[in-house]
Amino acid sequence: MSSRQQAGEEFRRSVRDWLTAAVAELAGACVDDVAVRKAWDRKLYNAGLAGLTWPEEFGGRGLSLLEEYILHEEAARAGAPEGNGRIGRILVGPLLIKHGSPAQQQRYLKPILRGDEVWCQGFSEPGAGSDLAGVSTRADRTGEHYRVSGQKVWTSFADQADRCLLLARTSAEAPRHHNLGMLLLDMRQGGVEVHPITRITGERTFSEVRFDGAVVHERDRVGGETDGWRMAMAVLSDERGPIEAITRYLVMSRHTTMLRECCARGSRAPELDEVCARVETVRWHAMRGLENALAGIEDRPADSVSKLMWSHTWQALAAYGLRLGCPRHEQAWQQQYLESRAASVFSGSTQIQRNIIAERVLGLPR
Repeated sequence: MSSRQQAGEEFRRSVRDWLTAAVAELAGACVDDVAVRKAWDRKLYNAGLAGLTWPEEFGGRGLSLLEEYILHEEAARAGAPEGNGRIGRILVGPLLIKHGSPAQQQRYLKPILRGDEVWCQGFSEPGAGSDLAGVSTRADRTGEHYRVSGQKVWTSFADQADRCLLLARTSAEAPRHHNLGMLLLDMRQGGVEVHPITRITGERTFSEVRFDGAVVHERDRVGGETDGWRMAMAVLSDERGPIEAITRYLVMSRHTTMLRECCARGSRAPELDEVCARVETVRWHAMRGLENALAGIEDRPADSVSKLMWSHTWQALAAYGLRLGCPRHEQAWQQQYLESRAASVFSGSTQIQRNIIAERVLGLPR
């Protein structure tokens, strides 16, 4: 066993012990309750488990993606809450560490780690979902401020968010991909309206957000005035990276166990082995992405392959479960089937991912 593997196993044991005790304290609590999730963010921070891969000078532990993976794996096995600070820790924090100003890093990073401020991601619009270059939300500059007008949709955590990582059009003249800015917008000000959207499952986990003259100071712009596209690509790389794929795998793995239990109650369906193999393929691809990341290799097309794999595998698993599931788990499979329908749309649609693979991997013409 290498020194890295040995350190990883020691970290796993300590995390598992902590999670066992911390989750036991939540006995009887609903892990989806907002107050429980916010309290969980603070627990992670107090235990030194928030921002594991963040540099120490920004309040993190300076560890590798291996420890981040171990934490996600053990948390999933322990049935721990997800927390409300996910977008801040996984997307906003890393962006500010790489591209934020010292003032932005000082102002925002510590509250993100502590779970004091909840963030949402203002990218998708009714007319610009996966085609982010086509966003029409405007950020018109007047002196040191931008006035934001427009609409975002499918915005997770918007109804709870204190801040929004906002992609907006900052130039009316510059060409496509060079006319966008990335802003850090205060969601608690006037000129911001949040309208929760009811999903097909009956849940309300994301919202439509309307901006009518909301103000952002220039000091809360990340990068240059027209660097928004570059900033957005950095964010999406983190969103579609190996940790996201591994997290999805862990959830699907629990559901394959449930599917095996369902099939054990009746005749074994040949499709069971197929879908379980597909789930394991997601894991192997995610682990390869993790190994590349640990070696310092950035492979964005591989992230697109990973996104395609886990989204369509989830949909296939849910469809099998709906067809093969036993009466005991019927409601759970119905919920999974409905939730999985959106997987091929959010975080970059299937069509966009295939275009990336075709152009950047296969070298096909546009």
